[in-house]
Amino acid sequence: MRIASPPTRHSCFYGVDTPERAKLLAAKHDVGGMTDFIHADTLAFVSIDGLYKALGEEQRAAVGERWQALDVLVLNAGMLGTLAAVPAIDPKEFAQVLTLNVSAQVAMIQAFDAMLRKAPAAKVIGVTSSVGRNPRAYWGAYGASKAAFETLIGAYGDETSEISGIRTAILDPGATRTKMRARAYPGEAPESVKPPEVVAERIAALAIAGFPAGHRERVG
Repeated sequence: MRIASPPTRHSCFYGVDTPERAKLLAAKHDVGGMTDFIHADTLAFVSIDGLYKALGEEQRAAVGERWQALDVLVLNAGMLGTLAAVPAIDPKEFAQVLTLNVSAQVAMIQAFDAMLRKAPAAKVIGVTSSVGRNPRAYWGAYGASKAAFETLIGAYGDETSEISGIRTAILDPGATRTKMRARAYPGEAPESVKPPEVVAERIAALAIAGFPAGHRERVG
């Protein structure tokens, strides 16, 4: 929320996992208007499971009426799926992983591309995982989705960096104390890895300070 707060006052759009989560965040941060888009002057929440409805023409127009440009787009929504050997990957679940981790992220870029191009120095930050570049046993489905995600973010950056102020970055949060991490490593002591606030602070710093085209980094 730092990015949308004074003194920076960047316009931000956050994707979250459920309508309930969107409403909870909106209430916590005094955001009014419990509709498909839950927004304040510089802050918006939308549930990812309602993404395609939310990114329809009517809703896109509503966002465009409120903000002329979008300064920061953080693509962080993700689904782990079941860790399994490649021959044992469930096709239906794999499709769900690809839909959220890849297709939904493309939909976000498509929906807000015009607004990003209007900003003088827009930043698109994609949150990835090391398994997207370094295949690991039983992580094939999730790793494949992150590899595709990184490719699309990189391609978008190449397409826009010379003709607009858009810059893209890939950020690997590393080992972080999240529900996804707990699912993947159920025997791990949560306090042995960094809290998510550390990653959030780094994302905020990048969004505020900026970065060169094609930036990539891993957090601690």
